[in-house]
Amino acid sequence: MSRRRAWWGWGFEDAKLDAASLAPLVRDVLGFTLSGEVEAPAELSSISLPAPRFPRPDGIEGWSTDPRDRVEHAYGRSFPDTVRAFRGRVDHPPDAVVFAASERDVEATLAWAAREDVAVIPFGGGTSVVGGVEPRVPRDRLGVISLDLSRMDRVVEVDPVSRAARIQAGVAGPALEARLAGHGMTMRFFPQSFELSTLGGWIATRAGGHFATVWTHVDDLVESVRAITPSGAWASRRLPGSGAGPSPDRMLLGSEGILGVITEAWVRVQPKPSHRAARAVRFKDFMKGSDAVREIAQSGLNPANCRLVDALEAQQTGAGDGTHAVLVLGFESTDHDVSSMLDRALAIARAHGGEHDEAGRSGAVGAWREAFLAMPYLRDALLQLGVLSDTFETAITWDRWPAFHAAVVGATRAALGEPCRVTCRLTHVYPDGPAPYFTVLAPARRGDEVAQWEEMKRAASDAILAAGGTITHHHAVGRDHRDWYDVQRPDLFAAALRAAKSAVDPAGVLNPGVLVDA
Repeated sequence: MSRRRAWWGWGFEDAKLDAASLAPLVRDVLGFTLSGEVEAPAELSSISLPAPRFPRPDGIEGWSTDPRDRVEHAYGRSFPDTVRAFRGRVDHPPDAVVFAASERDVEATLAWAAREDVAVIPFGGGTSVVGGVEPRVPRDRLGVISLDLSRMDRVVEVDPVSRAARIQAGVAGPALEARLAGHGMTMRFFPQSFELSTLGGWIATRAGGHFATVWTHVDDLVESVRAITPSGAWASRRLPGSGAGPSPDRMLLGSEGILGVITEAWVRVQPKPSHRAARAVRFKDFMKGSDAVREIAQSGLNPANCRLVDALEAQQTGAGDGTHAVLVLGFESTDHDVSSMLDRALAIARAHGGEHDEAGRSGAVGAWREAFLAMPYLRDALLQLGVLSDTFETAITWDRWPAFHAAVVGATRAALGEPCRVTCRLTHVYPDGPAPYFTVLAPARRGDEVAQWEEMKRAASDAILAAGGTITHHHAVGRDHRDWYDVQRPDLFAAALRAAKSAVDPAGVLNPGVLVDA
């Protein structure tokens, strides 16, 4: 029997956490004094939706106006999305959901939408945390539909010689890996949203996976992409690399559904790694730890995992006691033993004051991994207890990193007020800089959480841009980051992107309001 998705918040209904059992954690670890009341979500049956603004058109398969389908496609999974759904507030429901089972379904839907001036929101796993799939369109149209790709979920073919696979865009992470495992392969791409997010969504948002170096972004794994636009098919030639002008793949990567509906891609795969070695390293000072991480990132060792977690976050996740930052360090290979590489990385860490247990004696690596996977579920349970919990991420060069960290943490804390916690971990590391990932926790202003979040988000985002960072490292732009994206990108590039959209989507029906104005 298939598991049922939660209609509000993250994940599956049978995996939701018991909020009441987390109250001691909030009190003892976070130090927050709360009312103790556990708020229950609204009943789905209590939500009143406006009637669809148009009837089902002829020739469109997979059409649904079921209230649950409309509610589940009305939001992504950001904190404000979750708050509004939790309270039964559905501001922008789609008029209908189309579950496409083939490219023919996508083509028919886009052709009809362009004729009728109906906005189309491409929808994969619905895990956007930046407002990327909410049917909130910037100008009046006949209506809006959500185009769900989840029925296009096959691994079409596998090339074991070149180590690549042709995969439909709607397949979610677990099914993708299970099907590749039948061929002895893995894509080796594991974002935190892995259990729900899809290949097409990863490509459309330039998602980042779990691994810290080398192939960190889905960009690195793409050989070719195929998309359907209102003006026809967009398909690139499958190649290991090419210098033939601007890349059509790179233009679709990060396009967030405004240039076309990604339907399939050839991606690089490999056998599952057979050699692994990992260790947790403790640092008394987070910045000392980041010095060690920088040297490791510049050493050419290329660890699979090099995730530095500050002391407070280590405490929250059970990876530490709150007195030390923790570096989760790991290596893997399909070909050779990696113990010597780990030994060299540990020597670098020791030179910067790092301390580690002998192999097998520390549970910090496993504790952090389990907490990492549970974090989205934890956020929903904390909301029920009256705690604002959210994250944001960025990237910055090493020379600006210490001042950047101080500026962003300071601005975020000032916006939240006391008591609050702003923690940081380095999720991905490059020779020229880290990708810091911040977590914020504070007692929520119950009933006013969205406004409280907006104050925090604006302060943090302003500080990120002012200090030279990017508005997002791997969570995309969506609608929530649009103000800062407009500042970050060159004006001439914005004009070029608008022209490209006009060429492939002349009616402007695809995800209007994302990246550029229609």
